[in-house]
Amino acid sequence: MSDAAAPESSVRATRAGDARGDENEQRDLASAVSLVVLTHNRKDEVLRTLQRLVQHAPGVPIVVADNASTDGTAEAIAHAYGHVALVRLPRNAGAAGRNAAVDACRTPYVAFCDDDTWWAPGALARAVEELDGHARLAVVTARVLIDEDEREDATSLRMAASPFRNTLGVRGTEVVGLLAGACVIRRSAFVAAGGYHPRYFLGGEEELLAIDLLAAGWHMAYMPDVIVHHHPSRVRNVAARRRLLPRNAIWSAWLRRPWRSAWRQTSLRLAEARRDGALLWMGASVLRGLPWVLRERRVIADHVEMSLQKRDAFDATPLGVWQRRLARDRADSAGRARAAQHAEDAPEAALVAAQETPPH
Repeated sequence: MSDAAAPESSVRATRAGDARGDENEQRDLASAVSLVVLTHNRKDEVLRTLQRLVQHAPGVPIVVADNASTDGTAEAIAHAYGHVALVRLPRNAGAAGRNAAVDACRTPYVAFCDDDTWWAPGALARAVEELDGHARLAVVTARVLIDEDEREDATSLRMAASPFRNTLGVRGTEVVGLLAGACVIRRSAFVAAGGYHPRYFLGGEEELLAIDLLAAGWHMAYMPDVIVHHHPSRVRNVAARRRLLPRNAIWSAWLRRPWRSAWRQTSLRLAEARRDGALLWMGASVLRGLPWVLRERRVIADHVEMSLQKRDAFDATPLGVWQRRLARDRADSAGRARAAQHAEDAPEAALVAAQETPPH
């Protein structure tokens, strides 16, 4: 074989072939998944996010749901990114603004992010590959890395230590839940479940959707090699979200769970509100929603409730306990696998030894 350099024409042909391969992959990805970005009055952040999405996922359709921004967000997007589909909502619908954007998507999968989050290069392709490989998988939640130091989001740490069996064999863990601004979802499953409830606004909106997906027989997964970056915006109302989280959790419990579990969740969330000094506000807000909650109440099957109880117990346990238990279980599984392999290899090793032993 010659050590001479390849002719320049061969190098150009190879590079052209690689380029065509990349273009084909981008075209395949663009036909598989759309990006949905939710925004409200964060013009600078959403423009930064769109710049990174276009760079990291070229050709992938992008739909922005603008929740009635008044700071010129919609106009700035239309001017800078004319190819981006823009859904302008007449009022701030909160999380439910994503529903209108999903209606505008035509791909089998939808990747969600907020205006202060973006998908890392290669993340969408890995998520799509996993969804393609498992027909009953509805959601892939990404590993979220926060700020420049890329510290791991607390929910990502918990999902990585999930107590649920990996029945599908996903490259990660099976979970009961998702992160609304960092997941890729099967569009048909999202639409059939009704998307995000319009009464929740923001905060814990994922809970009801996750319950309904689970009740419909879908699986959900967390994949640590699918990365979303989150640089939290300074334009955020943390206090309002803290008030809405326990209220929405109570609504979810009363909408789907048996009476005993609903009461248990109510007691826990009221205690949270009392500690935060928001008990009166939350109590009044919960009661105002009671008529529609009772009208829409549909109690889940026993096996779904058992999964939720298992998740509740996991959430109530310090993360370190579960991480140590997970490490121990993995070590035990590896030990059993090695023992089984040794037992399988032992007869063959004995036969080889007998064949190599010289006769007396």
